[in-house]
Amino acid sequence: MHFVISREALLKPLQMVSGVVERRQTLPVLSNVLMVLDGSELSLTGTDLEVELIGRVPVDQAHEAGAVTVPARKLLDICKSLADDANVEFSLSDNKLTLKSGRSRYTLTTLPASEFPSVDEEPDTFSLSISQAKLHELLESTSFAMAQQDVRYYLNGMLFEVAPDFLRVVATDGHRLAMETLNMDNPINDVQQLILPRKGILELSRLLGDEQGEITLTFGQNHIRAKVPAVTFTSKLVDGKFPDYNRVLPKGGNKVLIGECQELRQAFSRAAILSNEKYRGVRVMLSNGELKILANNPEQEEAEEVVSVEYEGDSLEIGFNVSYLIDVLSTLSSKKARITLSDPNSSALIEAEEGSDALYVVMPMRL
Repeated sequence: MHFVISREALLKPLQMVSGVVERRQTLPVLSNVLMVLDGSELSLTGTDLEVELIGRVPVDQAHEAGAVTVPARKLLDICKSLADDANVEFSLSDNKLTLKSGRSRYTLTTLPASEFPSVDEEPDTFSLSISQAKLHELLESTSFAMAQQDVRYYLNGMLFEVAPDFLRVVATDGHRLAMETLNMDNPINDVQQLILPRKGILELSRLLGDEQGEITLTFGQNHIRAKVPAVTFTSKLVDGKFPDYNRVLPKGGNKVLIGECQELRQAFSRAAILSNEKYRGVRVMLSNGELKILANNPEQEEAEEVVSVEYEGDSLEIGFNVSYLIDVLSTLSSKKARITLSDPNSSALIEAEEGSDALYVVMPMRL
């Protein structure tokens, strides 16, 4: 294996692929990145057995094809530290990979490419194409509500619900729920539900960035594959049943208030400073034209914030985890938020007043 490539061309796919590689691995080969030179195209692959990313990049000079795995973190650190306009020459001999750039020279240990695990190819069940920007927006507006390390493993991920006429994504950690629906024509006859793991969602979101163009999502029995021109992303699906989110959506809320997103978020953030650090509870008191936020903590410190809102009706007092409210208000892209409440024991439904189909549900807290 012998080729020359510019540092700039190599760095982007290498950074992306290294993001998947776990630092602490039981299998040494999993902390490596697989490099395969085929013709003048170099492909870089990283995996943690759950998520796999393959980045492809053309090389400047291809002398000899080959495949090998090298430590991902070390290779990335070396490339980062080289000069911006540097060219790097890679050559493999005696199971050592040598990098030369200008007057610098590095030798890395390698492991055989044959030891690198590959995701099993499986028959695809269906594919759909979606704009990268739209998919990125769907993931960004809902992914914060995924659980982290919950024993209910199916909550540590996101539900993709694909129907003939829409794509819906839903995330919940049992205390709050985020959901957004995109109307689109899909090549299927009945509704399919698939759960992507948390890490897969975060990597896919990172991969999309602000890229233009379409992305093709291919769903198999156990995997999802996403393809953009220079990158292939594959993730295992979570084997489990997602809770019925329709049962969580509050029905019949009769108290609807509309407030400025930024003003509400700032008021909740200020009140949160003096909330109980462990439980993060705040008391919300709604009356005609205003919303009062009260917080206190075991040190007997208190905060009170009053925000003007559009509301007429009965007064209501209800408790919430303030972090959950701030997360939602930080995610809403509209100027105003519509919050629907019914009583102190029912969840709040929060949505943008215009411009977005995202729905957010936050459960109340007993204070």
